Amino acid sequence: MSVQPRVDLDTLPSYVAGRTVPDAIKLSSNESPGGPLPSVAKAIAAAASDVNRYPDNAVTQLSQRLADKVRLPVEQIAVGCGSVSLCQQLVQAMCAPGEEVVFAWRSFEAYPTVTQVAAAAQVRVPLDATLSHDLDAMLAAITPRTRLVFVCNPNNPTGTAVRRDTLARFLDAVPSNVLVALDEAYREYVTDPGVPDGLEFVRERGNVAVLRTFSKAYGLAGLRVGYLVGPEEITSAVKKVYVPFSVNALAQTAALACLDAEDELLARCTQTAAERERVRAQLCDLGYEIPESQANFVWLPLGERALEFFDHMLANKIVVRAFQGDGVRVTVSSPDENDQFLMAAATFPR
Repeated sequence: MSVQPRVDLDTLPSYVAGRTVPDAIKLSSNESPGGPLPSVAKAIAAAASDVNRYPDNAVTQLSQRLADKVRLPVEQIAVGCGSVSLCQQLVQAMCAPGEEVVFAWRSFEAYPTVTQVAAAAQVRVPLDATLSHDLDAMLAAITPRTRLVFVCNPNNPTGTAVRRDTLARFLDAVPSNVLVALDEAYREYVTDPGVPDGLEFVRERGNVAVLRTFSKAYGLAGLRVGYLVGPEEITSAVKKVYVPFSVNALAQTAALACLDAEDELLARCTQTAAERERVRAQLCDLGYEIPESQANFVWLPLGERALEFFDHMLANKIVVRAFQGDGVRVTVSSPDENDQFLMAAATFPR
């Protein structure tokens, strides 16, 4: 008999990254349209001379800077190779085989994968009619076997966001032995004051954690660094399932340089948010039904026409992200690239 991997991996959903097509505008991966700031690029270049050395496995300096930033003890910080790695570490740290992870669907595409890799059971709860999290239904889906709930806020790929009072009521009702992970990868693009900063719940409650990333607003998607803020017993457990040295030295240096230049980077987010509103308004004028977004992308709920729209965009040398049967996610980019997308959207037959 030949050596065989786990049988259940045959059904493991593969993560599908946004496509890159030569000479086309890429609006498929929610990347920052600007490259790294000069100060960040300089720091990365300087650190490259030391890549023969292992990185700081404890990510000491970055962890302390993040603790200072969020005004919580450093013991409540865990840094990982992007927030998606931290999602998997959370499942591994929280769930024994067969225990449950609840999340909305459609939401972040990695949730089913990281849940199954950790041998946990996934419980998908459909979004409501407004394409937002149906927190009442998610609460009803919690069972004695539930250990972890993901709430992606703003939600990827729909861009919709849960407001403070709604989220607080949900957290009040979640059993205290169930961890709620607020995945806030797009937090820096939020402009609605009614959408809460999840850190306020971390400070108040013992079963809430927040996930953040340097991939989007900070423009470090290619270096992979994210962080988790939560109760010390959770961050400690997450660190136990950490792959040693997975936050590389360049990523640590770049993240620190980004924090030094945070005001300049957040100004870019303000510009992107303004472009988001312009793009959404023009799409609505064209007859598309676009939910309000608080992220750096917009969602077109085109259902079974999603792949048709993708092909139309590709013919116009624009790459978007299609989820067949549901819709299309389009990254908000520079004004020029957004204009080219809008011109192509205007010619899509409806």
